[in-house]
Amino acid sequence: MPSFDISSEADLVALKNAVDVAGRHIGNRYDFKGTSARVDLNEKDKLITLFGDSEFQLSQIKDILFPELEKKERESTKRLDAGVIQSVSGNKSKQELKIKIGIETELAKSIVKQIKDSKIKVQASIQGDAVRVTGAKRDVLQECIALVKKSVTDFPLQFGNFRD
Repeated sequence: MPSFDISSEADLVALKNAVDVAGRHIGNRYDFKGTSARVDLNEKDKLITLFGDSEFQLSQIKDILFPELEKKERESTKRLDAGVIQSVSGNKSKQELKIKIGIETELAKSIVKQIKDSKIKVQASIQGDAVRVTGAKRDVLQECIALVKKSVTDFPLQFGNFRD
């Protein structure tokens, strides 16, 4: 029986590239000269850390970083979970952006529920941090993909691992 997986994986190479480009852009901007403005990527913990002199400067850094992320990987800013802005050593500020990888349990449950409520003749099951959908025909699976793409717009999803 044909099947496919619904997953959400971040392209860490594209993220690293976007953070490097944003870092170079920040280094070249005149209004950031002599400040602590910078962007760091911790690949191991999947964390982007923004450093600046004020909250306003952090928002300017985001205005540089987010378009770079979108250029490299579509909808990648939707997978960032912004933490609180922290004060560090005097008047400096920092903010951590956690990169969410995989489909969270609540989202997976809602995807499975939507598929079952749609009366499409497929079976959907949660497989760790992905959702596996199995059906009798390829056309039914394509119909299911269209349904999920239309209903889930607030988190980037990939449809892959198609088996015939």
